[in-house]
Amino acid sequence: MPRIKRSPAEQELDDAAGADFLEALARGLRVVEAFGRERRWLTLSDVARMVDLPRASVRRTLVTLVKLGYAEVDDRLFRLTPRILTLAGAYLSSNAISDIVQPALERLSDELGEACSAAVLDGADIVMIAHASPNRMLPVSAQIGFRLPALSTSLGRILLATLDDKQVDAQLACAKLSKLTPATVTDKAELRREIAKARTDGFALVDQEAESGFRSISVPLKRRDGRTVAALNVGVHTERVALDAMRKVFLPRLRALADDMAAQLI
Repeated sequence: MPRIKRSPAEQELDDAAGADFLEALARGLRVVEAFGRERRWLTLSDVARMVDLPRASVRRTLVTLVKLGYAEVDDRLFRLTPRILTLAGAYLSSNAISDIVQPALERLSDELGEACSAAVLDGADIVMIAHASPNRMLPVSAQIGFRLPALSTSLGRILLATLDDKQVDAQLACAKLSKLTPATVTDKAELRREIAKARTDGFALVDQEAESGFRSISVPLKRRDGRTVAALNVGVHTERVALDAMRKVFLPRLRALADDMAAQLI
């Protein structure tokens, strides 16, 4: 059987990883990541084009996912099944942070009457690991596992603020910035200043940069040893809460919650 041609990026990663790097698993994970909120149903050709892999490799991966129950196929269209959540569940159940943060966010959300989230940094994105919203509100877009560009969110900026200058510069150097809303900051020099300000202030406030009509404020969540392990935020609709109230009302409660949880995180 002829060897499957690898993309330059895969070849570089494989060469750096050495003989223990399992290429088949890496390709399979890339296929899973091709699916998303706007890409729920995909054809084999769609996936192959998105992940830049040969159709034969993608077909074997999709067939395997279907056989294992992680995906299903209808005619020529594939989609993930709820069983894929067991993979995320493995992370959440093995991560003590999620166990501590979720109930704490639910209490804070009930108290404030607003949506609260926690996230971690994953490359250029943030990934939600906990989320709570009051029953009276319509569900907001942020849910567990949801990803957003770190540079355009308060959660992302406060997490980036915990990095050193060299790491921040590396993030900015490779960032692919786009206007999510008219208010989205895309100037890298300005973003560097915003991250530096968040580091000095100890919080980040972002107004309608990730989603029009939505603003949020975030603080770092640290362990007892001072290491940042996640970020906490309160997100509101702009017509409900003014910017000044974000600082005066929500920031003290977020800081108090982060301080309280720090004692529980080893």
